[in-house]
Amino acid sequence: MIKEVLNPVNIKFLLQGFSLTLYISVISILLSIVFGTILGVLRSSSKGILGKLSSIYIEMVRNTPLLLWIFFIRFVFRMPAVNAGILAFTIFTTAIIGEVVRGGLSSVKKGQWEAAQSQGFNTFQTLRYVILPQAFKNMIPAILSQFVTVIKDTSFLWAVGVEEITGKSMILMGAYATPTQVFTLYTTVALIYFVVNYLISIVFRAQHARLSLQG
Repeated sequence: MIKEVLNPVNIKFLLQGFSLTLYISVISILLSIVFGTILGVLRSSSKGILGKLSSIYIEMVRNTPLLLWIFFIRFVFRMPAVNAGILAFTIFTTAIIGEVVRGGLSSVKKGQWEAAQSQGFNTFQTLRYVILPQAFKNMIPAILSQFVTVIKDTSFLWAVGVEEITGKSMILMGAYATPTQVFTLYTTVALIYFVVNYLISIVFRAQHARLSLQG
């Protein structure tokens, strides 16, 4: 029975789904780091309307379910399923990263600002060359955690028709109905998630350790 499930055709089918999982995850996290950094900086340093709007966005999105955003983007805007998934994850993860960035910025000592400005750096240069590099070093564990979370949470997207690895496994489940076959199928999916996320964790931790030693 196990060989029936884990045949080369099915394994290839699942890996095709996981490639889509990684594509959605990578695009979403990269966009979220860009937009989340902007939001985090605004929330941390701006006392005006932009800072308040950033705070409202972060708090509103962080305190609503991700699945709600997926359904909202998919069915209200009538976007293709994959594009809707990327947008929904970007919207949601941007808020998470924004809060991570705000915490990272607050972890950098104020003396770093003063030292940079005493060298003639303006605010943008101080952020770009002095503050953000130190803050991102402190943020690596949190960003790693969020990246792993995004990879796992893409499993929600099968609900709107995205054939990522969970969606592919739901398709296969239609052909395999016995408890042993279903257990084998989902154990395989879980192992794929685990192996990839564990390898990502090793890479990020090694990078964090290297940066800590340099610091």
